Amino acid sequence: MKVSVTYALPDRQSWLDVEVAEHATVRDAIEASGIFRAFPELDLSTQKVGIFGKTVALEARLETGQRVEIYRPITADPIALRGNSDDDD
Repeated sequence: MKVSVTYALPDRQSWLDVEVAEHATVRDAIEASGIFRAFPELDLSTQKVGIFGKTVALEARLETGQRVEIYRPITADPIALRGNSDDDD
C-alpha cells in the first residue's frame, strides 16, 4: 500500500511516497522511506510522530494513503513566545 512520510525543517522539507506491506506500522514506513539518508539527525526515540496532524505511536498501523509526519523537537516555549495577552489592554 502507498503512504507518505514527511519531515520539515525551517529551510528544508521532504515528502516521500513509499510502498509498504499491508499492516505496516509508522516505524516501518519511516524506515522504508530512506528519510534517514537525507536527515541523519532524526531520532525516533525522542521525536514525536503522527498521522495527519495527530500524534501516534511508532507501532500504530497504517492505512493506504495516510501521511506519516515526523515532528521537530520544540526548542522554545510557545506560550512564552506568544507573550502575555493581558499586556495588550
